[in-house]
Amino acid sequence: MRQYLKATYGVLSLLAVLFSACAPYPGSAKQATPSATRSSHIATPLAAIVSTATPRSQIAPAHYDAHVLLQGVGRPDDLVLDAQNRLLFSDEINGTLNRINADGSVTTILHDPAGPEGPVALPDGTIIFSEQDTNRILSLAPGSTSPTLLRTLPGIPSKASCKEGVDSITLDPTTNTIIVPDSPTGTVYRMSLDGKIFTPIAHGMVRPTGAGIDDKGTIYIPDECGHAIWQISTTGTTTHIGGFGMPDDVVPDGFGNLLVIDLAPAIHALIRFNLQTSHRETLASKGLIEPQGLFIDQQQNIFVADDYANIIMKYTPA
Repeated sequence: MRQYLKATYGVLSLLAVLFSACAPYPGSAKQATPSATRSSHIATPLAAIVSTATPRSQIAPAHYDAHVLLQGVGRPDDLVLDAQNRLLFSDEINGTLNRINADGSVTTILHDPAGPEGPVALPDGTIIFSEQDTNRILSLAPGSTSPTLLRTLPGIPSKASCKEGVDSITLDPTTNTIIVPDSPTGTVYRMSLDGKIFTPIAHGMVRPTGAGIDDKGTIYIPDECGHAIWQISTTGTTTHIGGFGMPDDVVPDGFGNLLVIDLAPAIHALIRFNLQTSHRETLASKGLIEPQGLFIDQQQNIFVADDYANIIMKYTPA
């Protein structure tokens, strides 16, 4: 979608620069052998963003305070917390996987110019991630500098609109499997952690780009080029929820809502969608240009990465 939106984002980038003067918000790579290095960029200390789990209320937060968590460090994309509550983010443009440390510094844990996306962090420290340029799924063991290939997906990525390779993948904690949207083919698969079991669970989408799973095992898939969210029940029944621009990521919030990142230029916002009433509300759009990554922690803090604004935002319940 980057070629399709390039001109529009150029205008929006200029507007964002002008906006930043009065508001508090602030190239494609080829495949090579991945390697790991360390960076010393400074972010907000993680101790300030991750706290001990506390019981949730029964009502979703009505308002949020916005904070800049990280700015000017690469092109942050997909987000996840690791087993030590450290935020990981992929950078598909610069070909890196990165970690924000407890002291606020940023470590590049992997260089992979094949376009790393959608990291999944396992309890033992293993990171499973996707490669957009190759349409593959790989695994990086703790302390390793060389990932292991788990699975090459059936789809063939291309530069054609809506035919780019795999985007984000997600751990399904109810089955301990990985949900893998094969973006070029529009088919969603369930994969075992070792990549050996690979089963289709839904098809017919235009460009699926991620997955969100609720505590009952229901799966929600953003169909970026289909302008919709697909709901997949535990029995395999699919429900189409339309009316979106370009949904790129989705997460159930535990209160009957879906948090949706919509990167359409006219929207570029974090949206909350109620599954029962279909009510939609914009939670955040200020300072965003092309929001990509989305994560929510146990305290209902929402993290959003924007690779064109070069920023990671944290939205805290007010």
